[in-house]
Amino acid sequence: MNELIPLMVIIPITCALLLNLFHGYSKPVKYLSFVVALILPIIPFLANYGLHFFGGHVPLIDNSLLLNQLPSNISSSIISNFHPGIVYSFNSLSKIFIFFFGIVTFLAIFSYISQNKKVSGAYLFLIFMGVAAIVALILTDDIFNMYIFFEISALTQVGIILASKIKNNYEVALKYLFLGSIGGPMMLMGIGFLLGLVGSVNIADIMLAINSGFVDPLSPLFLLSFGLIFFGWLYSVGLPPFHVIKASVYSKALPSASAIIQGFSVMTFIAIGLIIIRIFSVVKFVNAFIIFFSLAGMILSLVLALSSNDFRKTIGFLAVGEIGYIGLGFGIGTPLSITAGLFQGLNELIISALLFIGFGTILYFVKTSKLSKLGGLISYHPKIALFVLIGGLAMAGVPPLNGFQSKLALVQSALSAGYPELAVIMILLSIITFTVFVNVFHRIYLKPKPLDLEVKPDVVIPRSTVFSILILLIICIILGIIPNIVTTPLFNYVGALI
Repeated sequence: MNELIPLMVIIPITCALLLNLFHGYSKPVKYLSFVVALILPIIPFLANYGLHFFGGHVPLIDNSLLLNQLPSNISSSIISNFHPGIVYSFNSLSKIFIFFFGIVTFLAIFSYISQNKKVSGAYLFLIFMGVAAIVALILTDDIFNMYIFFEISALTQVGIILASKIKNNYEVALKYLFLGSIGGPMMLMGIGFLLGLVGSVNIADIMLAINSGFVDPLSPLFLLSFGLIFFGWLYSVGLPPFHVIKASVYSKALPSASAIIQGFSVMTFIAIGLIIIRIFSVVKFVNAFIIFFSLAGMILSLVLALSSNDFRKTIGFLAVGEIGYIGLGFGIGTPLSITAGLFQGLNELIISALLFIGFGTILYFVKTSKLSKLGGLISYHPKIALFVLIGGLAMAGVPPLNGFQSKLALVQSALSAGYPELAVIMILLSIITFTVFVNVFHRIYLKPKPLDLEVKPDVVIPRSTVFSILILLIICIILGIIPNIVTTPLFNYVGALI
């Protein structure tokens, strides 16, 4: 049912507008949010693969009636293959990622609306608008349409931080907004250069123009376009020089919102990263750029995580660093490595959500997130501590969990592609990630409880939150035991892509 493809974007946008309209009425806001959040993973599960041409504007070559009315110099040229309208492409990659992103979104929203008697319609409006933008990023085959939703997702993240009402959130939101005022226009300028070179913003059209020799991939404008789009990509996903502000964004949002925002980052990384590979992989140094900035993000984030005294920011830095593994897979550039990078992205989507929500439960019964002031909390909620521990082990790549499978595949792909040094670095950084997480876990749960730490022992963690953590943990275990359920269709997608 290809009619379902645009509904993946239309439904959350419509929901967002209605939530804003009913702001202040908790019951209708809760019911509407729950129902739409539940629908989000169902639609991609039911939809068939295919293309959706907005306005019915198929390529000229498929519209014989219009093609025969055009001059022969147009009907017989490369222009006849161009797409005159916006195209959404729904394939195995988009099905998998939109489905699991929908699950994370549902669980995060379910946790939020269940634990609060009064919910904010504006806050949920921002979340659903961001979700719609991210889903559109994955679906669109139009680079200008991609930019529009790129900007929407960035603005909604700023709004979510402000609506979270956490101390010093305004400072972080304004900084992120200011940096976005640089990264966004630079990306738009790069897209403008591509439009000037090709005459189309459709990604398939741009690739056709390059492969047909219509565009010189070594021309200064083409290379400048790559640099500008690449810079905007770094901003959106939190790779250097934006790793610090991205970790701060995670730390200044509610736990459920942090889980969704990290999903935004992962989905944006994959959507724009694949566009960069599709368009600019003909330029030899592009892969080296991706590897360099990914490695830099991984190393710098781990260094900052080691020195952080705030567990929210530490988890934020770990989440930023883990995204770098996706970049290494993309940068190595083989079908196996790109598949492994995509699998790592999917795992990061699930694991980070588990850790943000899981560690967020600590704030139910203590008022501080400072590691130096915490300790002995395992006696209050040992089951949650166990769930969080398993999630952290998954992030570090401990078998038989899903993080191990994707990192093993990345190491194998690096070795088979002739990059043993990258394989060694990935193993070492995974060990450091394990060390950082164990240190955080020990300081929060296992070390003796400080005498001045005030704990609310009677606080009960909402069942919805425990349910969400448990579902995410089960997914981690399933993907670790039978990874082929996602790696096989992802590998087939990559094989067709390159």
